[in-house]
Amino acid sequence: MSQSTPDDIRLLLENAEVQHATSPISESVKERLAYRPPTCGVFQNDWTGVEPAQAYRFEIDVQARRELPDIIGNPVQRIVPPDQAVEDGRKAFQRARRIGIVFSGGPAPGGHNVIAGLYDAAKRANPDSRIFGFLVGPDGIIEGDYVELDDALVDAYRNLGGFTMIRTGRTKIDTPKKMALAKDTILGLGLDAVVVVGGDDSNTNAAFLAQELFESKVQIIGVPKTIDGDIQVRDADGKILCAMSFGFHSAARAFAQAISNLSNDSSSDIKYWHICRVMGRVASHLALEVALQTHANLTFIGEDLADYVDRQRLEKARQAGTVDYTAYGMTLRHLSRVICDAIVQRAAVGKNYGILVIPEGLLEFINEIEVFIVKLNTIIANYNFTHDRDFHASFPLLSQKLDYLGRLVRDPAPGLAPNIWNARDDELFNDLPDFFQEGLLTERDSHGNFQFSQIPTEKLVLDLVKDYLRILRDQGKYRIGITHDYYRKILHRAGLDPDYYGPVLFANYDQPGHLLLKENIISLRTLKNALVSADILDAEEAVPEAIEKIYKASVPQFKTQTHFYGYDGRGTDPTWFDCTYTYNLGLTVFSLIANGATGQMATIRNLEHGFDQWEPLGVPIAPLMRLEERKGRLTLVLEKSLVDIKSPAFKVVKAFREPWLAAVPGGDQFRRPGPILLQSDKEEDRPITLRLNAIA
Repeated sequence: MSQSTPDDIRLLLENAEVQHATSPISESVKERLAYRPPTCGVFQNDWTGVEPAQAYRFEIDVQARRELPDIIGNPVQRIVPPDQAVEDGRKAFQRARRIGIVFSGGPAPGGHNVIAGLYDAAKRANPDSRIFGFLVGPDGIIEGDYVELDDALVDAYRNLGGFTMIRTGRTKIDTPKKMALAKDTILGLGLDAVVVVGGDDSNTNAAFLAQELFESKVQIIGVPKTIDGDIQVRDADGKILCAMSFGFHSAARAFAQAISNLSNDSSSDIKYWHICRVMGRVASHLALEVALQTHANLTFIGEDLADYVDRQRLEKARQAGTVDYTAYGMTLRHLSRVICDAIVQRAAVGKNYGILVIPEGLLEFINEIEVFIVKLNTIIANYNFTHDRDFHASFPLLSQKLDYLGRLVRDPAPGLAPNIWNARDDELFNDLPDFFQEGLLTERDSHGNFQFSQIPTEKLVLDLVKDYLRILRDQGKYRIGITHDYYRKILHRAGLDPDYYGPVLFANYDQPGHLLLKENIISLRTLKNALVSADILDAEEAVPEAIEKIYKASVPQFKTQTHFYGYDGRGTDPTWFDCTYTYNLGLTVFSLIANGATGQMATIRNLEHGFDQWEPLGVPIAPLMRLEERKGRLTLVLEKSLVDIKSPAFKVVKAFREPWLAAVPGGDQFRRPGPILLQSDKEEDRPITLRLNAIA
């Protein structure tokens, strides 16, 4: 065997084709880096102004007015061209500025283009302007860790996914000490403005920073980022100011592409149900968009489950002269029955496979689980506050946590409402699987939120589904349908008369459609008994091999593959929509800064319509904030937006539930969304959810 020499390796590595093939910059990336998104018409002027938009009003929280007095009265601001701006606006617009920008929270596709848009606008207005990126999220502000952005750095990340340019973190500037350190950094750098790119908590941070730095005349601008899609801004009259946060469309498309691939696999291998959990801790927007993108056989929308009313249970209670309050809202048991019904219906037409999509936060919309979460959050927060110790550090083992809960039944802790954890709670909780008890008692995140991504939701649901399917199979109700052609072919090959055996084997032999074994035939023994009882077989004879084959073909094996879609989608390269959206958000940010705004969130109005109708705005953050419970205490936060079950998008998905379940003979109705291409006339110009909701 010949051996390679160092010179051979050197020559190989210097080969142009080898260098091209192993370059970290693919042709697709080169195209992305060179792409320049279109800009809204107003940004095609040398400078822009702002004007108040009087058509919007907000219902302001009393606490927000008390804590954010200097920015609570901010109006909605429209970005306007020079002919509508104040006369001396050009000079102010074009002065040199020092601007800081920070990413906060999880990545979302398009973040780099917010920086690119801001950078391009600032340098275009005045080449002497300087942009600083705080590193690794708000920690960079607190610790004074930053990098000055230049052409080379910005150009290396245009139109690319991730937050790699300056990275991100989840720290909150939520204590006087952190606020003081952040203020020292910002003033020490001589910044005119700071841009906070993040979700609801991050934009809440932006509002408090704006208030803190108001007298120092440092402007703070927020940018709505979250793949969950739960930052959607409306005024008090329901007028849409921001239809969707950036990153949502790209993540949904990435999830949809992967789930579409599973649809192809599922309908080819015809033996797996793929259970797909998609991100969405509080709202089910991603699950809804994925349903529209893929036409999955079964998709659950959490907000719909919370709205569920069991009419049969209500009627039964009415007849008994009582009221069954548990009939309001979906229970775990009922949810598992709905899934089982879908599986059984598809199996009956020969489709013992399929795609099920569930949102990450599904459990928050389930009656008994929601109650557990609320109670456990209160108990854990109370323990931490009362003992000034961490609950999870004090009770590291599940058995210790369970023991503490058990003691609360007998001896309630100070500061807790009487009977907050009663004997019935303790009994029901102890009936849950260990892994799920662990999940419900897992450590809350830095914001005090229950970490749904850490809980294998699908495992709990599947355990219930499998148990019930086992019962249905033993009752002869869960069967795989057999086609007439297949049945006749197998028996003819064995020299048997199909019409002789058919009426004995099948409950619907004389009907069109798939054949279903009679419910009393649930084993080879009962199969033989049926043949003997019909005088087709003697007791001593063996069941014909062909008949046994038909029986085995009708016995379902429920096989599953589980998948979680989250981190892959938030790291994907952005779609045309998100590239364009975020670049124009960056331009909007600079226009707001250049016109003196603070405590505003940069948004684009009319995202639900075509690009030619997009309208850049500055929306006041403070009036959007409401009191919510965080870590056991009421705190001002930006309000999240849930799926509106009265929206056209949801109504369409609901109307297509039966067609997409496809529990009928023939093919499925799976949709192939295709890859994210960026430069193509085939690329979607906005999420399907927004397209449908624009109808309203």
